[in-house]
Amino acid sequence: MTDPTVQTRQREIATEHLLFKTMEYVEAQHPGLLDFLESSLDHLGDPTHGADKDDDAVRVIARRMITGARRQGV
Repeated sequence: MTDPTVQTRQREIATEHLLFKTMEYVEAQHPGLLDFLESSLDHLGDPTHGADKDDDAVRVIARRMITGARRQGV
């Protein structure tokens, strides 16, 4: 059986890949998706209530993902 931490990492890698490809495809068919997503980031936050809550860190990751999708040829 796979270690739960390894399985979580593998799931995140697969999800990120599929999300990027979906973003690329939709942006190519309907330009403006990435702009729309970028404009929504002010509402994005970390749902945890613990000491490690960091809304800005979540937004930075999302911005990097959008920037990456733009660079992939979108």
